[in-house]
Amino acid sequence: MIGAMKNPARKIRPLYFLLVFVLLSAVLELMHANPVWIFISSCLAIVPLAGLMGEATERLSERAGPGIGGLLNATFGNAAELIIAIVALNRGLYGVVKASLTGSIIGNILLVLGLSILTGGLKHTRQKFNATAASMGATLMALSAVGLVIPDVYHLLAGAQARIHEQDMSLLIAIVLIVTYALSLLFSLKTHKHLYTGDSVEEHEIKANASTYRPVMMLLAATAGVAVMSEFLVGAVEETARSFGMSEVFVGVIVVAIIGNAAEHSTAVLVAMKNKMDLALNIAIGSSIQVALFVAPLLVFLSYAFAKPMDLLFTNLEVIAIGISVWILSLVSNDGETNWMEGVQLLAVYFILAVAFYFLP
Repeated sequence: MIGAMKNPARKIRPLYFLLVFVLLSAVLELMHANPVWIFISSCLAIVPLAGLMGEATERLSERAGPGIGGLLNATFGNAAELIIAIVALNRGLYGVVKASLTGSIIGNILLVLGLSILTGGLKHTRQKFNATAASMGATLMALSAVGLVIPDVYHLLAGAQARIHEQDMSLLIAIVLIVTYALSLLFSLKTHKHLYTGDSVEEHEIKANASTYRPVMMLLAATAGVAVMSEFLVGAVEETARSFGMSEVFVGVIVVAIIGNAAEHSTAVLVAMKNKMDLALNIAIGSSIQVALFVAPLLVFLSYAFAKPMDLLFTNLEVIAIGISVWILSLVSNDGETNWMEGVQLLAVYFILAVAFYFLP
């Protein structure tokens, strides 16, 4: 089993040739080069760094099984997005921050899960997973959607008086969301952890012998690299958006989210191809849940450390996109099995939404 786990890393290792863009980005930044080139180079640099984070967390999760393993992959898979969001928050780019949250949620549900189901389905005719655990994830995502949609609904209904209470409402909703996330961890890791355990005891014992030193060091180094590249990327995002005629919402929802989701892309797809759909779903759905119930509230709390607190008021299209993604997820997760055509359908919805965001004024 340990030998089998090493093969995926060799398959994605050519991706790490992109690490040259880490040095190139630093050189371009020091030379005060065109922001467009800095943005492109930083994006390409974050992809292999996020891949390294994904590989490191996959090795660490081998010791823990799908439940904790999915949590580890989701947590550190979201680290790149969180770092980018914090840097953007510090620069006052709140529109980009909110758009990146939306993009991460719909990207994990539609793009990451869609690619996982497609690639896994092409190799295995029918893949099964624990429908109860997946249904719980879909329900949590529905709750998340409610928490992120209600401020927008209130804004539409309250009219001119809405701004008086929107910030307080966002803060209280953020508290509810983060408490719910903590209780969901208690559910999945303690009281009902059997629903998220897919490995046999013997397999888990073999994995437990793996060393943690190298993956931990790899994880720390990659995280530091992502932090630096994020600073470069966010600093160039406004000029790049203007140069390509893209809105900041599109950059946040699609471009930044895809770059930040690189770790989930690689890890979830690889485990799906090995017919471990429970772990693939834990990573993809768990990552979206974590963004909505933990990352979004955390950014609201952190924004108070800056000059202007952030609310949870999203654009109408972002609200619709989140609602559609949650609805599609509930359809896919209710029968306990997948096939490659379901992956195609998820990807189709993602690309339709991407087109809509591109043409958003």
